[in-house]
Amino acid sequence: MCIAVFVWQDHPLYPFLLLLNRDEYHNRPTKPISWWEGCKIMGGRDERAGGTWLACTREGKLAFLTNVLELNPVPEAKSRGDLPVRFLESSKSPLEFAEEVAEEADQYNGFNLILTDFCSKAMVYISNRPKGKPVSIEVVSPGIHVLSNARLDSPWHKAQRLGQNFKELLCKYGKDEVPVKEMVEQLMKDTVKADQNKLPRIRSLEWEFNTSSIFVEVDTSLGRYGTRSTAAVSAKESGEVSIFERYLEKEIWKEHSLKFEIEKAH
Repeated sequence: MCIAVFVWQDHPLYPFLLLLNRDEYHNRPTKPISWWEGCKIMGGRDERAGGTWLACTREGKLAFLTNVLELNPVPEAKSRGDLPVRFLESSKSPLEFAEEVAEEADQYNGFNLILTDFCSKAMVYISNRPKGKPVSIEVVSPGIHVLSNARLDSPWHKAQRLGQNFKELLCKYGKDEVPVKEMVEQLMKDTVKADQNKLPRIRSLEWEFNTSSIFVEVDTSLGRYGTRSTAAVSAKESGEVSIFERYLEKEIWKEHSLKFEIEKAH
């Protein structure tokens, strides 16, 4: 269970501004966001499967991913975390890569994937759910969007709450620079849960209730599960990309910041 809120091509200072909570078992080996060795990719890394939930490149491409909440995922399905990596390693546009993924989308459990190219101002959303229906590929419109564990902008309690709070905070700062660390503190640590009558009722009520908040923390038979990290990514018109990440390491919260300039093709 993860959740992301972002504004795309609709802010005076930031063509793109993203806040993303990654939820996972605390005992799953994970590396925080960094430059990958011998590679042009910067992102977090799932050390078990080798993929990522959020990553970008110096050439101005970015991808992030959430899983779709479903009852019986297939254990032997391909790793969804490979999809952002493949996009960032390719020379394909967001739309071209989405069309490629659509041909093999049935080999994966449910996913939502956002593919972005800052240089061409292109953003595409692709999902292989609902099951049994054609793969959905959409060009993302300018504005504020929320992606949780259903389709883009689905009206889940946590998605609506985060979207509204994000919009209000952006309005508060207007044309000024947004303090992303403050946004993380105010928006992404929210533990308010949904009323039971507003749950999607796909899995058990207990599980859905415990994961219905923006920030998740729950004990399970497989160990502690919940929000492992929060990332804030901002891109300015100048080509400066800034990343702030707050993450768990051995049950201790740490934070760091990274910056780079997009290297535009000549």
